[in-house]
Formats: sequence, structure tokens, C-alpha cells
Amino acid sequence: MALYDRDYTVDRGVGTTLSASRVSFLKKTYQLLALSMVMAALGAYLTMPFVEQVVQFRWVIFGAELLVLFFGLGLSRGKPGLNMMMLFLFTFLTGVSLVPLFAMYISAGKAAVIGNAFLSTSILFGALSIFAINSKTDFSSWGKPLFITLIVILVISVINIFLGNGMLAVIINAAVLLLFGLFTIYDTQNIANGAYDSPVDAAVSLYIDFLNMFTVILQFLGLSSDD
Repeated sequence: MALYDRDYTVDRGVGTTLSASRVSFLKKTYQLLALSMVMAALGAYLTMPFVEQVVQFRWVIFGAELLVLFFGLGLSRGKPGLNMMMLFLFTFLTGVSLVPLFAMYISAGKAAVIGNAFLSTSILFGALSIFAINSKTDFSSWGKPLFITLIVILVISVINIFLGNGMLAVIINAAVLLLFGLFTIYDTQNIANGAYDSPVDAAVSLYIDFLNMFTVILQFLGLSSDD
């Protein structure tokens, strides 16, 4: 996600021309992001035949994701090679966790929805990233408000698990899409302005943004394709 504890009072050159080192950092970040998506796709592809087992152990898989995200990546920070391995392990596991959702659409004859969702997310993500890099507006103060909003949405989502309100679920998904769209702007500008020490950390942030937007867009397109 983002580096909320950073000191953003320092002028990082928002809206100015990127230096060669920052351009290089951005290239490495997006290369790792692309490889992360390949690993996620590989995770989904390899475990698709075992969808029943994935559903059965979904909480174990989710727990493994959190373990790698908060501990694996944290402990490997500043350790080249190991941190990249943790990145790819995390993204592989997220691909596995998407298998039940993919299987649902494939079994319903809606496999094309998955590709359309990825394309739509890529276009939206790319547009937001370009806007963030070129904008002269400083978005560094967005961190804490976005994080608080994320917590609120998570709490409402948990409550709705017990309520089972379909309309509220749609509203929550729309809020998640908007929230991670804003996170994409926030994280991308922080990366461009040198707020990250490692391209791996930067790639993790962008991957989480992309993953959440993709999941929501996939569900919306799936709903719109229903008779």
C-alpha cells in the first residue's frame, strides 16, 4: 500500500521533470509489476484444476498472503533477491485466491469477462498513473484519509457479511473501486517523487491497487453480463 509514516513536508519536486534516476526507478517498478501479474496469472492457471481444494483452504491461502505481505516482505526489505522472491510468492498466492472467482465465471460461460476486466483495469490504472506522474498537484496528504477510509470500508464489509444486503455490497464495491483508484494516484506520485527505497516495495503498492480494482471491475462486468 502506501508509506503513511513518511515525512512528506520535504519538497520532492511534485510536477517537475523526473530525474534520470527516478525514471530508472519507475521503469524497474513497472517491470516488477508486470512480472507480478505474470506470477499471479501463473498461480491461477496452475491451481485452476484444483478449485475445490482452493475453496476448502481459502482461509489458509488468505492467511499465507497476509503472512508474506506483512512479515515476509517486511523482513526481506533491503535484501535484494529475497525481497523479490517474497513479492512473487505474494502475487502467486493472490492468483491462487482468485481461482474460485475465475472458475465461477468460466463455468457460467463468461470466461471473456475475465479478459475484459483485465483490459479495463489496465486502461484505468494506466490513465491514473499517467495523471499522477504528470500532475502538478501534491497528493502526499492523501495517505491518512485514504487509510482511514479503507478501515471504514473493511468494517462495513464485515458487517454486511452478516446482513447479506446485495445493494450495500454493490455500494461497497463501488467505494473500493474509487478508493483504490485514489490510492493508485497517491502511490504512483510517491514513487515518482522518491518516497520508496526499493522498486519491490513500490511494485507491491501498485500491485495491491491494481488487484483490488481488477476484482471489483470483474464483479461489475460479471453482473452486467447477467440476463
